[in-house]
Amino acid sequence: MLSNSILKQLPFTPQNIAEIHGGDINKAFCITTGKQRFFLKVNNAVLYPDMLKREADGLDLLRNHTSLKVPGVIQTGTAGEYQFLLLEWLDEDPGSYAPYQFGQGIAGLHRVSQAQYGFKENNYIGSLPQINTLTPNWPDFYANYRILPLVKMLFDQHQLSSADIAQAHNFCGAIKDIFPEEKPALLHGDLWSGNYSAIAGGQTAIFDPAVYYGHREMDIAMTKLFGGFKDEFYTSYHEAYPLENGWLNRLPYAQLYPLLVHAVLFGGHYTNDVKSILRVF
Repeated sequence: MLSNSILKQLPFTPQNIAEIHGGDINKAFCITTGKQRFFLKVNNAVLYPDMLKREADGLDLLRNHTSLKVPGVIQTGTAGEYQFLLLEWLDEDPGSYAPYQFGQGIAGLHRVSQAQYGFKENNYIGSLPQINTLTPNWPDFYANYRILPLVKMLFDQHQLSSADIAQAHNFCGAIKDIFPEEKPALLHGDLWSGNYSAIAGGQTAIFDPAVYYGHREMDIAMTKLFGGFKDEFYTSYHEAYPLENGWLNRLPYAQLYPLLVHAVLFGGHYTNDVKSILRVF
């Protein structure tokens, strides 16, 4: 049931409210008023402070720097223990999926840069806080704000051993030799198959970001997890902004971060995947 305290803050009077199922983190609703529909996310503001405000900031940043469709942010706010995010409604149209256009769009996004890795504020990856402290080089950023904090969480959960921790530190010491040096790229940050959709008009929409400026192979590696994208996406991306040689061999090292996130949240085979990657170090 949607809180009346949230409904009173909306810039319109809803005529119909329907809960949408399928999300792992937030409750979601389709709000209808007149001939318009809106997408509303709701979560606990105490457990996840500013989660939806940070998501709104990420959406606004993406919208200003990509040719892809990004849902417009209409309103964010809090109501007691709840936080909410009201977005433009997007009509899905799977038949109009254009992977070539999608690849070009992500390549264009990755050409957006800034002086340092990280972001102006911390945000979330899933339900986990994501630290985005500005850092002048990728090896230090990836080690200190992506790998080591999550490795410690897994150790505290008794999912990783002291030997695993030692291997993680060895991996962090090798990052400078693994990844080619590139300027910071604006990343979606959570670019898996559940966070994009074909919409009416032949456009591709991206949403649910965890933005920061990082190594662009992080986004590409995420596209290869949990189902992967069509080959045409990668062909198009490479035409617009070719990846450095050996990127396929580096996939596991860029996938280590999202696998650590899933290991912390869900354990199980994700922890085994993490150990398998670290084992060579």
